[in-house]
Amino acid sequence: MSEAGERLKRKIDQLTRLLENKASEREIFEVIAGDKDPETSFDAIINYFQQRVPWKERILMPLSKHLFIVCKDGKPIVKAACGYEFGDFRINWKVFAKVIVRDTNESLEELYPPFMHADPEWMEIREYVCPGCGTLLAVEAVPPGYPPIFEFLPDIVTFYEKWLGREFPCGKVEFKDLTNEYIMEVVRKKISIPEAKPSQAQET
Repeated sequence: MSEAGERLKRKIDQLTRLLENKASEREIFEVIAGDKDPETSFDAIINYFQQRVPWKERILMPLSKHLFIVCKDGKPIVKAACGYEFGDFRINWKVFAKVIVRDTNESLEELYPPFMHADPEWMEIREYVCPGCGTLLAVEAVPPGYPPIFEFLPDIVTFYEKWLGREFPCGKVEFKDLTNEYIMEVVRKKISIPEAKPSQAQET
């Protein structure tokens, strides 16, 4: 095995211990204080998760322990570890998740003692759950009516080409948040909006 291969294997073994809570305090300190090798660490984390998911699509970037940007049919999409597909990574995956909204005193007191939680008229807690397996993916504490927070939208093509110096291994896409466009399209399909009629002033 080449030196680079040995280095990658050691990094994968180290990441396995860290992510599975098997690393010693000394090893954790050495990781924090030691020299960093970002490229090897990125390859190692990709290898770690790729070996543990039950599907074959190539992982392009992990978003969390349960969510990944993968290449599916030549397009980068968000996919859960269980196999559930959320779609284009440029659309906030939260709009496709199951959501538990805690916006009453009763629901908030399932988590907090009485009088220790926020006023539900000012803040609600949203729990985003994977539709495929029921895993809790994210939690938000936001004012009522606040849009779902798009936590991470990477310029993934630039990351591969400019930072890693590699060809992007999937179909290239424009770096753009498509969430609002998707929501507007859904609204148009569900609500029939009549065409605007010209006013009398316009007619004359």
